[in-house]
Amino acid sequence: MMKNITILAIIAVLTGCMSTQEKPIADDPYYAPIYPEQAPVNIVKTGSLFNVNKIENLYADVKARRVGDIIEVVLSENTTAQKQANTDTSKENTSTLSPITGFNGRNATIGGNSLEFGFDQTNEFEGSSNTDQSNSLTGSISVNVVQVLNNGNLIVRGEKWMTINNGDEFIRINGIIRPQDINADNQVNSIKVANARIQYSGTGSFADTQKSGWLARFFNSSWWPL
Repeated sequence: MMKNITILAIIAVLTGCMSTQEKPIADDPYYAPIYPEQAPVNIVKTGSLFNVNKIENLYADVKARRVGDIIEVVLSENTTAQKQANTDTSKENTSTLSPITGFNGRNATIGGNSLEFGFDQTNEFEGSSNTDQSNSLTGSISVNVVQVLNNGNLIVRGEKWMTINNGDEFIRINGIIRPQDINADNQVNSIKVANARIQYSGTGSFADTQKSGWLARFFNSSWWPL
C-alpha cells in the first residue's frame, strides 16, 4: 500500500512540474494601454481658444507614429506544414570456417564431429512517418504603440478579450512594424509584423473540457518510458 502511494505521489509531482503554466488573465499589466504624457500648458489669458500643443499639419495623415497611438492589425495568418520520411535499411552477414585438417590429412574432429563453423545473420528495418498540419487565423485587433525606435520602427502591443457564455476568449499580439507598412486606413497586415507573438486561446469551463487530465498528460509525455 505504501509503495503504491509513493508511486502515485511521484507521478503527481512529475506531472505538476510538467504542466505548470500560468493561466492568462485579463487586464495583464504587460498589455495595458500606453497613455501619452500630457505636455504642460502655459496658460496665457488671451481669450483665444487656439492651443499650439494640439495643432495638426494640414497635410499630415492619421497613421500611428507616436507612443500611445492606436493601430489596427489585420490578422491573416495561414500556415501549412507537411513532412514525409521513409527509412529502409538492410544488412546481411555471412561467416564460414572450413573444416580443420590435421597432420594426417584428415579433418580434425571432437567426438566424431568435424571442427567447422558457420554463421549467417540478416537485419532489416523499415519505417515511415507522415506529418500534416495547417493553421488559420483571421480577424483584426487594435494595438497601442508602446515605443518608437531610433530608426522609426514602432513596437506595438495589445490584447482583446471576449466573454462568450461561460468562458473567455482572447487575442494577444506584440511585435515591431515599419511605418511604411501602415496603409492610409491606419492598418497593417499581421504578416508584416516583425518578431510577432500572436496568442489566440480561451479560458473557462469550455476550454478546460478540451484538456486531458493530469494522468493522461503524464502517459502522453516524455516522462513515460514506453
